[in-house]
Amino acid sequence: MVGSGRVPKKIYEAELLRLQTELVVMQEWVRDTGSRVVLLFEGRDAAGKGGAIKRLTEYLNPRVARVVALPAPTTRERGQWYFQRYIDHLPTTGELLLFDRSWYNRAGVEKVMDFCTPEEYHRFLAQAPIFERLLVEDGILLRKYWFSVSDEEQERRFRARSEDRMRNWKLSPMDLESVSRWEDYSRAKDEMFVHTDTAEAPWYVIEAEDKRRARLNMIAHVLSTVPYTNTERAATTFPARPASNGYVRPPRELFHAVPDHAATLKQ
Repeated sequence: MVGSGRVPKKIYEAELLRLQTELVVMQEWVRDTGSRVVLLFEGRDAAGKGGAIKRLTEYLNPRVARVVALPAPTTRERGQWYFQRYIDHLPTTGELLLFDRSWYNRAGVEKVMDFCTPEEYHRFLAQAPIFERLLVEDGILLRKYWFSVSDEEQERRFRARSEDRMRNWKLSPMDLESVSRWEDYSRAKDEMFVHTDTAEAPWYVIEAEDKRRARLNMIAHVLSTVPYTNTERAATTFPARPASNGYVRPPRELFHAVPDHAATLKQ
């Protein structure tokens, strides 16, 4: 059962930091054991997927934890097997991969906007469970998250984006189209779950009316389902700094310094 109401900021920030600390521990386990983890993020537009991914990866090593957000397929990629371009990004040993949107584009936006044929759509629904079963059987830890938000909250967030100069770049024509096609996307999501919510790779739904609650719930779930342990790290020993051997630094005036903008600010 998911609670209601917004998580207070003080509680949210304290728990987020605790969970992020555990994510660093999990990351070290992934690297040390050679595990392969795939986290897949899907859901309604403006449901908070991007913000959740940022919080999850904030303190992680980008050489271990990678985020993949693929653009529209090229002409060459459109001629490939549908899953092929996603396979190229799957993790190797010791990596954690996050898909910000994934192969499920075909079951959502491509289906609703007629970007694929009915034959391609039904072939996807038949092949996706097989594809994911192969990943899991090969040892990949696959977690699929669907971020759910109400139509009223989605529209509120869209309107907030349109009025915010720092965020209105995030409001695309496809976002606006999703408002008028709300029920079409709902039906597509329901059909997708029928075919792809499997025992090997189930969908986990994140209620995202409150972004703080959604982030905490998602990260806590990741940590609870990845069988990581706390690996011991060797203590860091810093070498002694050697005595100077006569090096003299060139005068600062020889270099192009960045102007001190901070000095112009009022204290």
